[in-house]
Amino acid sequence: MVSRDHGDPGDAPSAPPPLAEIANSIRPTAAEEARTIAASTNVGTLATLTADGDPWASFVTYGLLGGAPVLCVSNLAEHGRNLAGDPRASIAIVAPSAEADPLASGRVTLAGLVQAPAGEERAAAREAHLAAVSAAKYYIDYSDFTLWVLRVDRARWVGGYGRMDSAPGDAYAAAQPDPVQPRAAGAIEHLNNDHADALAAMARALGGYPDTTAAVCTGADRYGLDLRVTTERGVAYTRVGYPAPIDSYDELRSATVALTQLARRG
Repeated sequence: MVSRDHGDPGDAPSAPPPLAEIANSIRPTAAEEARTIAASTNVGTLATLTADGDPWASFVTYGLLGGAPVLCVSNLAEHGRNLAGDPRASIAIVAPSAEADPLASGRVTLAGLVQAPAGEERAAAREAHLAAVSAAKYYIDYSDFTLWVLRVDRARWVGGYGRMDSAPGDAYAAAQPDPVQPRAAGAIEHLNNDHADALAAMARALGGYPDTTAAVCTGADRYGLDLRVTTERGVAYTRVGYPAPIDSYDELRSATVALTQLARRG
């Protein structure tokens, strides 16, 4: 369940409630959202603790070993010394976004303990970091750099205003990045430009708003579409799920066609 402990900014009017049951409102879990954001970039802000116990934030690059961030840190850097003295750490990662309001963008904080990998895991961690940060080939094998793997104990995902939740480390590790979200911008634009009538039909028949006069797609993932609907009662947000989850971006078109057919059959 998505937490609602952070509402819209200002004194926004309440959204009108749905007038009918939403047919399928399934969406990615917080763990899946966190894994998707972590996989969407290779930079973040690392939080460590100094020898005096003070918080210290540093800009870092990372790769992913499974879902665990792999850092390559100079032993001379303050955060490198901090990690050597205290393994507690977290990394804040912001998803790439064109949002004008930064707080409307998705982000995640991954918290846990760092550990220097050994043996076969060290080789895998090295390759994971190099796959994400090609420039690291110039320094990753220097003796004054250390590879650290952040063993995630907790993930805190924020999807923008009013959308957030936490996930334990085991759920985060077991989740998979969404195959649709990172590539969906073009498809969303196409749906809004060329299939506005289909989106409105989805909102009326499947999204719980039979009084919809217009609908705009605001997001797409492997489970369904997020819609902003306009009614005579005001603007609301709803969700329409595909008949079945999809496993690749290439399936998005057929999934939206299936939703349109379901909506038009009522």
